[in-house]
Amino acid sequence: MTIAEIQEEIIDEFSMFEDWEERYQYMIDLGKSLPLIDEQYKNEAHIIKGCQSKVWVHAEMNNDTVEFTADSDAIITKGIIAILIRVFSGQHPKAIIESNTDFIDKIGLKEHLSPTRANGLGSMIKQIKMYAVAYQTQLN
Repeated sequence: MTIAEIQEEIIDEFSMFEDWEERYQYMIDLGKSLPLIDEQYKNEAHIIKGCQSKVWVHAEMNNDTVEFTADSDAIITKGIIAILIRVFSGQHPKAIIESNTDFIDKIGLKEHLSPTRANGLGSMIKQIKMYAVAYQTQLN
């Protein structure tokens, strides 16, 4: 699936819920199903700067696509990174770099986060795109 198709799927899933309590519960469930990052990557080199809670992201190339793993010490944040991993993992670096993240506004996530969590979300996206830029540079 393309990034846009995955984003549309997430928008459809979030539209099924009546209120934000249900959406938060869904995000928590997504976080619980997140494939865990290897313990060796839970270090300062893989931590996302600018997040209120601790979030670790690891990326590696696998057949011209970037595979991400992640974890967080906070359940809502873990759900947020799970959504981002679902969208971007397994995609070509160029597709990640060129993608937009409008789906976050379409599901209403940013407006339902505290300012510090919204900043953290931005930092997560920035780090994912930075990994993609690094891998795209290697491909060129």
